[in-house]
Amino acid sequence: MSARPSVDPLVIEARLRDLGGFSVRRALPSAERRLVGPFILFDHMGPAVLPPGQGMDVRPHPHIGLATLTYLFAGEIVHRDSLGSHQPIRPGDVNWMLAGRGIVHSERTGDELRHSGSTSHGIQSWIALPTSDEEAAPHFTHHPAASIPHIARAGAALDVVAGTAYGASSPVVLCSPTLYVAGTLEDGATLPLPDEHPERALYVVEGSIDCGGRALAPGAMAIFEPGATSVRALAPSRFVLIGGAPLDGQRHIYWNFVASTRERIERAKADWKSGRFGKVPGDDREYIPLPEE
Repeated sequence: MSARPSVDPLVIEARLRDLGGFSVRRALPSAERRLVGPFILFDHMGPAVLPPGQGMDVRPHPHIGLATLTYLFAGEIVHRDSLGSHQPIRPGDVNWMLAGRGIVHSERTGDELRHSGSTSHGIQSWIALPTSDEEAAPHFTHHPAASIPHIARAGAALDVVAGTAYGASSPVVLCSPTLYVAGTLEDGATLPLPDEHPERALYVVEGSIDCGGRALAPGAMAIFEPGATSVRALAPSRFVLIGGAPLDGQRHIYWNFVASTRERIERAKADWKSGRFGKVPGDDREYIPLPEE
């Protein structure tokens, strides 16, 4: 018998977006829903096979008013930023970059994997900041996979990537209550949904998961109402749970900028065009220009 939440979820089908040389499936923001808790962008990268001699090359670009969270299932990304950070991220690790009043970073495939070829697969998300933290000093922290809480349940393996869930807390220091769990389910396994977060969503990475009587395939995100209690795997599956507390007001988003006012967005645009953001040490020969209006 299927595990059924008491209220049917809203289902969003991620759409393909070209990010300049590689494509992602973007679930948030969408026409149906802009945010889930503080999550304002949710991109599923890959799985993509990068042959020898090729790699990911996201040139230096700026952010304000958000934190980025990168989590990989396969491959490696080398992060550099204007603070001087230089950190490879590998499967199970967490890279947390708080942009606050402004930061610049790049993401590239490292030399070794670029030479040998690799597979790239993971999730990149943006977490909008409370208004009190929008102008905070930027910072970057890396959390190796061994530091992330791992929970084994019947038919389920769960990593509490950020925030709290299932009685565990991630070491990632957050600005607002947040839910981020990456996990796998065996065929037929039922997973209760954490009930301490007012907003919750599940994204199917691989396999098939029954959410409210509807079978969701990879690329689908179910956004649950408060009465939702559980989901069930219809095949061996991989998923990500996100959510948390709603933000303290609306957010505007333009390109890589998030802010509570349009005036702050305009100032960030002018700062990037005028070169007033910092440079990325070791990766300062090129950059992504501000998109044309």
